[in-house]
Amino acid sequence: MKKDIYTKMQILSDSAKYDVSCSSSGSDNNYKTGELGATENSGICHTFTADGRCVSLLKVLLTNYCIYDCAYCMNRVGNDIPRAAFSPKELADITINFYKRNYIEGLFLSSGIIYSEDHTMELILKTLRLLRHEHKFNGYIHVKLIPGSDAKLIDEVVKLASRVSSNIELPSNKSLKLLAPNKTKEKVLQPLKLARDISLERTDKVIGMSTQLIVGATPESDRDILQLSSALYDKALLKRVYYSAYIPVNNHKNLPALVNKPPLLREHRLYQADWLLRFYGFNWSEIVNEANPNLDEELDPKTFWALNNLHLFPIEINQASKEELIRIPGIGVRGAYKIIAARRFKRLGFDDLKKLRVSLKRARYFITCRGKYQNEVALYPEKIRYALLEPAKPKQPTLFDINYSATTGEL
Repeated sequence: MKKDIYTKMQILSDSAKYDVSCSSSGSDNNYKTGELGATENSGICHTFTADGRCVSLLKVLLTNYCIYDCAYCMNRVGNDIPRAAFSPKELADITINFYKRNYIEGLFLSSGIIYSEDHTMELILKTLRLLRHEHKFNGYIHVKLIPGSDAKLIDEVVKLASRVSSNIELPSNKSLKLLAPNKTKEKVLQPLKLARDISLERTDKVIGMSTQLIVGATPESDRDILQLSSALYDKALLKRVYYSAYIPVNNHKNLPALVNKPPLLREHRLYQADWLLRFYGFNWSEIVNEANPNLDEELDPKTFWALNNLHLFPIEINQASKEELIRIPGIGVRGAYKIIAARRFKRLGFDDLKKLRVSLKRARYFITCRGKYQNEVALYPEKIRYALLEPAKPKQPTLFDINYSATTGEL
């Protein structure tokens, strides 16, 4: 039975929701047709441009038919699920119609592997040619490159796309063999290497590249994951690594036992550590090492690092360099620039930091101002950790609070 466009959109937007290279697709609620607030899981997601703008994208698969048998993937060949496929013309027409109605500003396009890698890549390329050449669409297009496809096809797609990515998925060859037997590390890195080389050859256009790593499906430590991410950044293969907490959608002998919820806190800590790699000048081996192969789930990675390196603290605010300031827990890049600018006029004290809106909640354990250490907790990791994790004391109500609650019933 031939599926209509609406049914295809339902199937292929839902199949794309597990790719975290941009935000989640749509939202679910118990709507009633005709009422305000009714929403559909229609494949509209959001991402951010280099200048910080939030843009809406049509996030969809070209097809969820797939010849691969990746154990963690909902679209694996062995799963009995509804299948669909857009023709390049159908998908190009939908994108343009959505754009003209102001539903979207661009397209996020991925695909299962249908027939072969090259055949799938040719269909993606046809879609891009229709959008760019026939419809004259000059908006944002993010394309998932197909590992194993011909270099000439990748070259053509990269020239037409705004951004490309290729999902590595798992941090090691051993794990790929275990859960994704059709993939190898060399195969999934090939599109990124080709896209990097193409981008370096061009002077008119810089192609942003990203990948996705699944967290928790295999036994690799955070050290393994951050070491891989750091290597990919150093080789200029990526602008961004996205971390995806493992969501159990299949039963398979090589997958971990089903859990009540995905490891979202671990995912969050990895994103924080990744930020330290990209913007704070940290090396992966400073954040995690053989003694501490996994990030602390109770503390953010910078505080975790500081507690493991207390011999570097306290740091005098009035003498520290920018590089030293941004490594102090609680002081970010903007805070460091504020401190450096204010130091031109006076030696700063703790009250001055408060006026600069520098958070002292964590920083006070690791700094001195004018040679003074404000906090009563000595520089011992256990004591600082306990103080940082101690629940905040309930605020004592003022006379205004009591009078206000008496008249409104609120506390």
